[in-house]
Amino acid sequence: MAIRTSSMHSCFKVLACLPLMALCACATVGASDGGAPAKTAVAGSVPDGGSPYGLFLAGQAAAQHGRSDAASGFFGRAANANVGQDGRYLGMRAFTAALLAGDVRAAAALAPTGPDMEPGLRRFGVLVRGVEALAEGQGKRARDLLTSPDADPAHEAATALLAPWAAAAAGDANGSIAHPIIADAPVSQFFANLDQGKLFERARRFDEAETAFRALIAKGDPGGIASLDLGEMLERRGRSADAVAIYDSAIGRYGDAGALGTARARAAAGKPAPREASLRQSAAEALMAPAGQLIEQKQGEFALAYLRLALRLDPERDEAWVMVGDILSDTNDLDGARVAYGAAHPGSDQYASARDKLAWSYQKAGDKDAALKIARETFAAAPDEPSVAVTLADLLRAGEQYDESAKVLDGIIARAGDNADWRLLYMRAVDFEESGRWPDAERDLQTALKKQPDEPELLNFLGYSWIARGEKLPAALAMVQKAVSLQPDSGAMLDSLGWGYYRMGNFTTAVTKLESAVELEPGDPDVNNHLGDAYWRVNRRIEAQYQWRRVLTLEPSAKLKIEIDEKLKHGLGAAAGPAVVAGS
Repeated sequence: MAIRTSSMHSCFKVLACLPLMALCACATVGASDGGAPAKTAVAGSVPDGGSPYGLFLAGQAAAQHGRSDAASGFFGRAANANVGQDGRYLGMRAFTAALLAGDVRAAAALAPTGPDMEPGLRRFGVLVRGVEALAEGQGKRARDLLTSPDADPAHEAATALLAPWAAAAAGDANGSIAHPIIADAPVSQFFANLDQGKLFERARRFDEAETAFRALIAKGDPGGIASLDLGEMLERRGRSADAVAIYDSAIGRYGDAGALGTARARAAAGKPAPREASLRQSAAEALMAPAGQLIEQKQGEFALAYLRLALRLDPERDEAWVMVGDILSDTNDLDGARVAYGAAHPGSDQYASARDKLAWSYQKAGDKDAALKIARETFAAAPDEPSVAVTLADLLRAGEQYDESAKVLDGIIARAGDNADWRLLYMRAVDFEESGRWPDAERDLQTALKKQPDEPELLNFLGYSWIARGEKLPAALAMVQKAVSLQPDSGAMLDSLGWGYYRMGNFTTAVTKLESAVELEPGDPDVNNHLGDAYWRVNRRIEAQYQWRRVLTLEPSAKLKIEIDEKLKHGLGAAAGPAVVAGS
């Protein structure tokens, strides 16, 4: 959004009334007071010799490029050099930039407090200051801020979830167990009810804590969250057998993967119970629910602000770091996303996911060596984690290191045995086929098809491979026909079908199918090549040569380029393969 006004002061007046995150969206500013043309700063640069206006422009550009950390510094310096309305506006910009960059301490110090400040930002500042007070161990101040009339109703869920923990930090046991009612927010209400059970335990009112947890379990307990909290409390109370019964019930509904299975094994073995979370850790967890809801509502910037607040309270919360990384990645702040993904701790539930995403951030940016290095390091640290192995195999395959990719997949497929996922077999079949091990690829594809007989990708891969080799043509044609019926808008599958008709000598039908394939995949050199061949066989020689020449403009492989050059010189030889009735 570019705003052109007659003065910088006017721009401040326009922007000061915008909501929180809109203040980080404007990339350019209008002409200066001297009437010079509008300027656009480069992120990280400081035009006009470090003047307030130059710092403002640099902050704008840094925010536009996703560099909230740099924007925070520029706006803060500009605000310190200004007074009056200009300085107030710059202070608000510095507040939002500091918050999005994760410098909550600075954001709390910069939070707008005066009556002439934009009301939404002022109220949001109360939430930020409350979190900072809680992080600093100032429980009474945090409680007073979060329960004050200035608390922002737009952030009711976050405030309502945090206030009981602030009361607990203030030593107000009765205030901590007050039951918040959060209107029209069932997810946040669930976590408010869950927190009440935790706060009852903290107040040593164990019977009431157990009642609160069991009430949530009776209402459905999505994912077994309340069961896990109740079981852990029972373990801490020396009731391991009761905890095992709770875990078994939840595992019966949700399976034993993840935390439930780990907790059940621990309790059954009589190992020490997990420690009760600290106040700061629990308060950070309370912010995760509204952050997740904001992400679902596509309000990534507000979600980022909440996550930064959660990490101020608990910088070890890996789930929050991964979510921060995802948001920053979506806004093309790759440096910030990589810092966030890199913060995950080895051994945590989020470590594998964070490292996988870190590797892919480099792959997508074209730094394949860095991506592969990270993937190898992660695989060495967690060789039994399937997602880690798949990421390494994918990156090796992208680098045409097919043999090594297949060896990585060998391990997870062997460990899974008969339960190996068909997608793993599919990926290994690609590696085998590319490295010239077709019998091994064929075996994996046939095994995968037994597991997933209606999967179009498997049908197409095996069917086309047989067609290309001139093997089992009737069965292969039936396979790709089924694939197309399941996925009729796939140009690749229509190409397989057209090529199947071609190899069986039904050139007229082949042309029809291949023309449709080219419409869907106009930039695919192989599809265009097949259509050229089909045109030649039905004596449409000029169109055939046009298609072959087009292939040369589509970055064909070296092998295909040689083949095309030969066809353009000599055409095609006599047709081979059985002739079939049209339409068969």
